Formats: sequence, structure tokens, C-alpha cells
Amino acid sequence: MITPMERKKIGFSLLSSGTDMKKYVDVYNLFAEKGYTKDLCEAYSDAFIDNAKKPSYFDVIQLASLYDRIHDYKTSYFYLEKLEDKKLSGDEKFAFCVEMLKTISKIGNWREAVDFRTKNINFLQKQTSKVSLQRQADLYMALALTDCAAKDYPPALKLLKFGYKPQGAKDTTLLEIFITVVYIFAKAKDEEGLEGALQNAVSCLGLFKQFDFPWQSDYYHQRIEDAANGII
Repeated sequence: MITPMERKKIGFSLLSSGTDMKKYVDVYNLFAEKGYTKDLCEAYSDAFIDNAKKPSYFDVIQLASLYDRIHDYKTSYFYLEKLEDKKLSGDEKFAFCVEMLKTISKIGNWREAVDFRTKNINFLQKQTSKVSLQRQADLYMALALTDCAAKDYPPALKLLKFGYKPQGAKDTTLLEIFITVVYIFAKAKDEEGLEGALQNAVSCLGLFKQFDFPWQSDYYHQRIEDAANGII
């Protein structure tokens, strides 16, 4: 879940009213304390989606992402579907496409994921130059998951070898990439590749001297274990 400051940096406007800002801070504090939980998803939904006259497209996308984090892909897809026929800005459409690719792939609808990629790849390639390196990495991971769902494992792994360099001591993007590699080797049933990928992921995690939140160390240890068992 992104902070209001990060939200502004990536092109989404800050919440307009003081009341909305306070609600966002309250939900964000729940995230900071407990991490990705069902309670967080429900609090976010209550605050910005279900009781809102016109939910912002960004909030719908971020809620879908939060459900993805707790492996509730069907609910994530439910919210993303609401945006399929909407006129999104470039930033919004980029975020929507990344989340949709991840979600469809994780559900296992590989043909739908491949079709969605084909439909949107020209836009994504053009928009990539306008977004941060972290968001570019998010796209590559989503595309890799699409290939993985289609059992095209070599192309999936090749997508993740684009030389991402961490953007600061607390940037977890490279760790997310290593975890995705673990998952792909696990799905490919490549034991030798999986062993090396696990070593890389664990080593990367060990480089973190501190995280932004106290729950993150345990969270990423669990993510690595889950990925090794074919869960992401």
C-alpha cells in the first residue's frame, strides 16, 4: 500500500478533502501495523469503495492489489472488472493492466492473460518510459507471470533478467523479483533451478538491515517459502 506522498509521485492526485485524507491515513496506519490482511482489505473497501458515490479508479486498483497480496485473486478480479470499460488515464491504465495481468495469471486463466497482454502490449511499451523503475519492474513481473501461467518458463525467466538496481536501502523490488523467480522454477518443477533461486532470494532478504515496518521480515520469509511451494 502506497503512502500519500508516493501516490502523488506516481501521478495520482492526493485525496481532495481533509476527511478523505484522514480516512486514508487511518487505513494506512492499519497497514503499517499489521501488514496485508483481510481486515485491511475490508477497511479500505469500506472507506473508499463500497460506501463511496464514485470511487476513484486508483482506489479500485489499489484495493485489487491488496486482495492479491492475501491470495484472494477472485475478489481482486471482481474489482478490476469494474474498470474494464472505463476511460483511464495513462497512469491508471498502466496500473490496471499490471494488476489484471497478475491476477488473471495467478487464477490460472493463461489464455485470457495472453490475450489481455496482446491487446495492451503496445500501450504498456509506450507507457513504460513514463513510469518509475519500480513500476517498470512490476510490469516485467506481471508479464513473467503471464508466461509462467502459459507454461512458457524460459521466456518468463528471461523477462526478469533486465538488470534492476535497487532504488535505495529499503527498496524491496529486487527481492520481489527474486521471489517471482523462485515461484517460476517451482511451477516448472526445476529442482536445480529452484535451489539456486531460493539461495538468491534468501541472500537478498539477508541484505536488509531494516524495513519500514516490523512485520516485513517475517512476511518476506513467508513469501519465499510460499513461492517455493508454487504460491505467490
